Amino acid sequence: MDASSSSFLSAIQTSKLLTGTMAMTIPKSSVTPPPSFLSRHLPSLNVSSVRIEENPQKSTTRPTTTRTSRPAPSPTTTLPAAAKPAPSTRKSPANDRRVAAPNQPTMVFNVLEGVINNFIDPPLRQSVDPRYVLSDNFAPVDELPPTECEVIHGSLPSCLDGAYIRNGPNPQYLPRGPYHLFDGDGMLHSIRISQGKATLCSRYVKTYKYTMERDAGAPLLPNVFSGFNGLAASAARGALSAARILAGQFNPVNGIGLANTSLAYFGNRLYAIGESDLPYAVRLTSNGDIETVGRHDFDGKLMMSMTAHPKVDSETGEAFAFRYGPVPPFLTYFHFDGNGNKQPDVPIFSMTRPSFIHDFGISSKYAIFADIQIGMNPMEMIFGGGSPVGADPAKVPRLGIIPRYAKDESEMKWFDVPGFNLIHAINAWDEEDAIVMLAPNILSVEHTLERMDLIHALVEKVRIDLKTGIVTRNPVSARNLDFGVINPAYLGKKNRFVYAAIGDPMPKISGVVKLDVSGGERQECTVASRLYGPRCYGGEPFFVAREPENPEAEEDDGYVVSYVHDEIAGESKFLVMDAKSPELEIVAAVKLPRRVPYGFHGLFVKESDLKKL
Repeated sequence: MDASSSSFLSAIQTSKLLTGTMAMTIPKSSVTPPPSFLSRHLPSLNVSSVRIEENPQKSTTRPTTTRTSRPAPSPTTTLPAAAKPAPSTRKSPANDRRVAAPNQPTMVFNVLEGVINNFIDPPLRQSVDPRYVLSDNFAPVDELPPTECEVIHGSLPSCLDGAYIRNGPNPQYLPRGPYHLFDGDGMLHSIRISQGKATLCSRYVKTYKYTMERDAGAPLLPNVFSGFNGLAASAARGALSAARILAGQFNPVNGIGLANTSLAYFGNRLYAIGESDLPYAVRLTSNGDIETVGRHDFDGKLMMSMTAHPKVDSETGEAFAFRYGPVPPFLTYFHFDGNGNKQPDVPIFSMTRPSFIHDFGISSKYAIFADIQIGMNPMEMIFGGGSPVGADPAKVPRLGIIPRYAKDESEMKWFDVPGFNLIHAINAWDEEDAIVMLAPNILSVEHTLERMDLIHALVEKVRIDLKTGIVTRNPVSARNLDFGVINPAYLGKKNRFVYAAIGDPMPKISGVVKLDVSGGERQECTVASRLYGPRCYGGEPFFVAREPENPEAEEDDGYVVSYVHDEIAGESKFLVMDAKSPELEIVAAVKLPRRVPYGFHGLFVKESDLKKL
């Protein structure tokens, strides 16, 4: 699961003119304290009115779920320590953004927001308590200008010349009220590689929300995932937000998104995306710095939001995408041609109720959508004080199939798939009169937003017979796996190998596995794995081909890369693993000049494509 700034809530937020958020410190008496064992290990924070300044990090611990069994041991990572800190290419402070003191109207609104946070809707649940959510390496960091890194193990392959960039939430201001993991401002962490040398840079995506709150010196918008728990909280924050808009502090027409979920490269542009808003174009400078170009509406053709998981065909350059929301049409499909020009919308009215559609699959002939059990849950918000997005156990999940280049929904077909709840899709391909899809199935889907540590994601191979309508499902691994990726050249084609992150439990990632999904039914498909080591956690893996221009290259001839953080040593590294090795052998490790927080989705952009930005 990732920081999908839900299109459900963002649409509600805009319609209700919601633009206020936390500004006052929460009294200890008004918040349920974290468990005693957790409070002893929360990271020490110096709180200012502007940002979080982190003390040197010591050993910290987040509670984990007790398990009755574990899979067979995998190779663990043991890396040499760096001899000395890496030199910096700049002597300026890591955070060179402008900081403003709140003006008088902002201070008044902040006092009112403090009343809401303290008395109407304090962060009582663990899932929205910032002292828990932002513990360990989930705590935010300041921006970092381009800074040289030290290769402490092996050497960086030449095919990695370019940049690996990962997106994730990083709140600009210390939360003073409810805060969910998905609520932070988008920050990009880029490692630029050239001729065996690496440079790290961390920059916020300069969204409209980020810029207005930076210039105001205080938060202006309520948090999407944690600010609407209960009717009273929603009404109070809605009224305060309307007042902020009338005072000229914020204009929701210019966007409310965080751009904190993923990245995509198509049409010679690089985008940072969160599905509650339009994408933001970004670029990398020659020295490795990250610049936000601006909010992109594709010449006025993209009026609202789009998925954070567009599918890019590496052969044609086309990108396929969609948006979803709380009002009809609840799903809209569209695509971009090879030059990045948006094509007309295809509204899907056969989806008769709003559903949480975070990702989808694309084959050479079809697009595949999952109508899952997570959707709008207004009664829980009104009477239960919960989120307006929740699980409906009575709903039967289904998969929808529409031709890849459909002009309308006339050929849309739906197939009931009981118990199949897809959040992330890995790949899909066509077979004779059938479609095959690979995706993790989220078991105990009711915990998706509230207790991610209780989620088990079971990767399944789903086959849909288009003639008979029969859907068959086979698990390919019993392990808790998500964030599965493939060789990007195989998108929409039959692939053999998948690289997936091991939840230990989610949202922490303890290692990566390689699956061979070409085998028979109902057998464990793991053929290689790598655990990062005690209290070392990474994120979504990404596959980089060794010879991307060679059509004869083997599918797994390349490298798997990821950021990994050692919570004991307080250090972060960039790991490069040999994808063909039976132990995913580490061929290079880069010590990063400061920690990189856990995040969501990343992307590798080769040097020739960076020059086109």
